[in-house]
Amino acid sequence: MAGRPSGEAIASGRIAGMEARREAILGELEARGVVQLGPMAAALGVSAMTLRRDLEDLEREGLLARIRGGAVRPRTSTPVVVDTDEPEFQRRMQHEAAAKEAIAAEAARLVAGARTLALDVGTSTLYLARRLTEMRQAKVFTNNLRIAQLLADAGPEVYLAGGRVRPVEQAVGGPSATAQFAGLWFDVAVIGVSGLTAEGFFDYSFEDAELKRVYFTRASRRVILADASKFNRRSLVDVGRLGEATDLVTNAPPPEPLARQLAEAGVHLHLAQPQA
Repeated sequence: MAGRPSGEAIASGRIAGMEARREAILGELEARGVVQLGPMAAALGVSAMTLRRDLEDLEREGLLARIRGGAVRPRTSTPVVVDTDEPEFQRRMQHEAAAKEAIAAEAARLVAGARTLALDVGTSTLYLARRLTEMRQAKVFTNNLRIAQLLADAGPEVYLAGGRVRPVEQAVGGPSATAQFAGLWFDVAVIGVSGLTAEGFFDYSFEDAELKRVYFTRASRRVILADASKFNRRSLVDVGRLGEATDLVTNAPPPEPLARQLAEAGVHLHLAQPQA
């Protein structure tokens, strides 16, 4: 490809912010099948180094494949990244914050009519809980101390699992917590994961994973929250198969073949819209 990127693929003038740049990059990729580093950086008004970092982030999400001097559409087989250590909680809260805000807004619409709602541990579910303070008709069950504290005086009835508290994460787990929630039934369970691949959903903690499995088996609707950086990532604990979820709320289309496998498993995909 020669020349500057098409006007359809990018906004005129300088585009600020990663979210706007990634839309332009993916638009160019959809239109032409390739992104050239130099012309694209010039059109967006950023340095080649900045654009190179953008391409690295998008490649990690499986949305493109980098080549010398730019990027092309993703290969049909995207490698799975194995995470061995759980990132620190506050760092996870800040990572993909805009995407998590959008995912939380979409998830709040999905659970709006629930009478009994289970909320898992994690950053994405905490973003969601911030949007549920007016959900006064609901009973909320959680093993997340942060969510319980946030919602206890805000509106919903809150029920907290009893058990061992995992430091920093403020997640409650262990046999007593698992047994307590295993005897309940929820309209909706909203579950956070550290990664998802064609093999299923993953998490870092054995104790947290046990409660996630309870949510999978004791809820009519099982909603997974995962920003696009979680695609094709696997961590220590195998939580469940794709088909055990009914819905996935994310901020970008999953890469092939993961998108096809989710569809074949009957998982309904919800793409969150960027928040103003």
